Amino acid sequence: MPSEPAEKLLTIEEVAKILRVSTRSVTRYIEFGRLKASKIGVWRIKQSDLDNFLEQTSNQKKNRYGKKD
Repeated sequence: MPSEPAEKLLTIEEVAKILRVSTRSVTRYIEFGRLKASKIGVWRIKQSDLDNFLEQTSNQKKNRYGKKD
């Protein structure tokens, strides 16, 4: 039975480049719990966690139930 491919893990440097912020900003997002990450020697961020972070920080209007209109 084939296993599913592992989800891509990004470094702080890769995330900083994607977000166009400093690596320190990414570290702060992790420390404050805004961005989920795992410490595997160094911090690693799942692509899906980065996608969720971007979704949560989007400035699109949300209805009263927290869903996008």
